[in-house]
Amino acid sequence: MISLNNEENLDEIQISDIPGGASTFEICAKFCYGMTVTLNAYNVIATRCAAEYLGMHETIEKGNLVYKIDVFLSSSIFRSWKDSIILLQTSKSMLPLVEDLKVVSHCVDSIANKACVDVSKVDWSYTYNRKKLPEENGIESNQNGLRTRLVPKDWWVEDLCELEVDLYKSVITNIKSKAVQSNEVIGEALKAYAYRRLPNFSKGMIQCGDVSKHRVVVETIVWLLPTEKGSVPCRFLLKLLKAAIFVQSGDRTKEELVKRIGQQLEEASVSDILIQGPDGDATMYDVSIVHNIVKEFFRKDYNVEIESVAGGELEGIRKPGILSDASKLMVAKLIDGYLAEIAKDPKLPLSDFVNLAELVSSISRPAHDGLYRAIDTYLKVTVLKKNSFI
Repeated sequence: MISLNNEENLDEIQISDIPGGASTFEICAKFCYGMTVTLNAYNVIATRCAAEYLGMHETIEKGNLVYKIDVFLSSSIFRSWKDSIILLQTSKSMLPLVEDLKVVSHCVDSIANKACVDVSKVDWSYTYNRKKLPEENGIESNQNGLRTRLVPKDWWVEDLCELEVDLYKSVITNIKSKAVQSNEVIGEALKAYAYRRLPNFSKGMIQCGDVSKHRVVVETIVWLLPTEKGSVPCRFLLKLLKAAIFVQSGDRTKEELVKRIGQQLEEASVSDILIQGPDGDATMYDVSIVHNIVKEFFRKDYNVEIESVAGGELEGIRKPGILSDASKLMVAKLIDGYLAEIAKDPKLPLSDFVNLAELVSSISRPAHDGLYRAIDTYLKVTVLKKNSFI
């Protein structure tokens, strides 16, 4: 390039497409002239891409820069928890070049391996600031009399919140594939990420902003949720559902959340299931989605087994339910309380109120005061509404 430009009598040339720009080119040039260069977690990925671009391989010269960087990555960066996360963050600007070099996949695997190490062999993470466990408030001594602090199982959770959603998904998927961390710890990681990445998520809403970006975060978290019931609290699932509605996630995401919420609905409170109605809807709350959640709750109360009978026909035989009376009673009280709240909406259709009440009508309660209170509220609001038109 220089010789060609000299023929045209130009004093300088531009290499516009070199990864990392002038700073990485300078590192590569210094290396060629035997000068000391400094590599760290912040610049190594760009320098590796630039060295690849410049063809600095072993076939050109032994001990060339590509080889040196690969050794540095495996012997230093990938051995460090902090540096691995920093490198993964900086790789975003180098996509898709780093994907071809397999650097990101190696880094993801390095982070996942460290997150799955036995806590007895773990040093404290570099940003850990979550609420202390009871045993962390004191300092324990080991058999040698040395004072040590216990490391919680979720020590790595907050550090990974620094990652963008696509990289975070790759790391969590890798961690899950190793089947070492419990579902509860995975659930805790997803909760932490939601609270960090979704503004006002703790209040059950999301501030206006990049809706498409927030939608990707919500749908990724739902996709990563462990399949086992109880991995995350029902309240968290309901906040996710409210967020999914706000960012206009697809029906599949909302249906998955409705199914999961229904499986542990007895844990919810009335305020948890007060979901605002869609924009432009006359009613204050989305009663239909709560109706679907309650139906999901009862769906697990029976199991239909298909057996062949005479004549080759198939018949469904319903087996006894698996829901406990305590769970049913808790859901009945929950819906009674919910009905009392939505009854205050003067635009609530009678059919919505009655259909939801009928879903839990078969559940026996010590008293039906909550339901009567809800009916009384609805009738009073209805009368006031009629009188306002007289």
